Amino acid sequence: MNSSDSALVTAASAGSELLSFASKLYPICRSITGNGVRKTLALIGDQIDLKQHEVPSGATVFDWEVPLEWNIDDAYVLDAHGCKIIDFTAHNLHILNYSEPARLSVSLEDLRPKLHSLPDHVDWIPYRTSYYRRQWGFCLRHRDLTALQPGQYQVRIDSTLAAGSLSYGECVLPGRVKDEVLFFTHVCHPSLANDNTSGMAIATALAAWIGGQSRRYSYRFVFAPGTIGSLCWLKRNEHRLARVRHGLVLGLLGDPAPLTYKFSRRGDCEIDQVVPYVIRSINPASGTIAFEPYGYDERQLCSPGFNLPVGRLTRSVNGGYAQYHSSADDLNLISADQMQTSLEACKRIVEVLESNRRYLNMAPKGEPRLGKRGLYGSVGGRSPADRERAMLWMLNQSDGTASLLDIAERSAISYADTRTAADELAAAGLLKTLEGPKPERAAALSRRRPASRVRPLRAQGRKDKRKGEK
Repeated sequence: MNSSDSALVTAASAGSELLSFASKLYPICRSITGNGVRKTLALIGDQIDLKQHEVPSGATVFDWEVPLEWNIDDAYVLDAHGCKIIDFTAHNLHILNYSEPARLSVSLEDLRPKLHSLPDHVDWIPYRTSYYRRQWGFCLRHRDLTALQPGQYQVRIDSTLAAGSLSYGECVLPGRVKDEVLFFTHVCHPSLANDNTSGMAIATALAAWIGGQSRRYSYRFVFAPGTIGSLCWLKRNEHRLARVRHGLVLGLLGDPAPLTYKFSRRGDCEIDQVVPYVIRSINPASGTIAFEPYGYDERQLCSPGFNLPVGRLTRSVNGGYAQYHSSADDLNLISADQMQTSLEACKRIVEVLESNRRYLNMAPKGEPRLGKRGLYGSVGGRSPADRERAMLWMLNQSDGTASLLDIAERSAISYADTRTAADELAAAGLLKTLEGPKPERAAALSRRRPASRVRPLRAQGRKDKRKGEK
């Protein structure tokens, strides 16, 4: 087996492992609190060093309050013949998430307002929640709803709403510096494969990979329920948020759509330059969308009181694919290949963040003689080779303001070749490595993105209806 064959086998194996782990997470009935989240965190903790945090019910979190803890054992509806027409044990989307306990007999007329379906997709079960309003309800296929006959129905919901806590997990990987790269993924959805067992599986695998690498930055992975979970994390970590230099919210990374990056609220952070560059290098069909205060936990991380340098990486956006928030978002929607490519994108993003530096040309007056340093071809009169061209670009642009990625984008030379040229020139004493944030000139350069590559926001968040307030 040659090296390329070996690489393909390794990639296929990694994709299969990602899909296998997502399959273990998929059946769990999760919500914003409860044992489903804890079981999920326990599985993730089997893969990486994960610390679990608990925030008590009733705790004030900025303008919010941690709700009562919700757990459920069983729920069903019986028709007049004693047959189960809706059964939570058959699919956990059948229950309105956070339904209060109920045992009663109701007529079809009184039951119907408590039933949720998708008329446009008659064989799909919708995912619905009611976190902050006490009620009960069921979700079912529209085909089954239209078949219901008048009569009395028996409703049973064995759930609890009691003082408890909200759980979230955190994996911290110290680096040579205290500056942090933050990865956040939501763990509150029940049996939805793309949203978000795919994000949890990829974040877990990425943390495991980074843990085995030499690293400059420290890395913090947060696995938390959406909205209220990220707010809890922000509340408990306000004192260290200044360390966050880069961040990404991960989710919806297993479906067939190209990768999509959502810019941070600032729009000109280094992460806003790095991610579009990386995902376009993987697939030119990858795109970007502007920041908007809808979506997932970037809404909280990028709220004006924090304004963290955090973007979001998905494939399809929330609300942007037909199966979103329905039983059709199952394991058939995600694939090992798509998840492996998503993980590879995350790894490359980390590699660029780790290596992206600014340099200062130590011989800036004219071109230094590369030949006498063994860095240039011995025959003149022809165009410099790609390696030499990359060196000339590095020398020309290294005035202390432009980063490696700035130079790679301006020269249209690959980041890998630009980085190799920088390493060779630094080894020859012609470049000096600079640390610290980019000056304004280089930051402005990173904002020069072709407008044609920025996709419109489409339906992002419109169908989500601020899920934290349902």
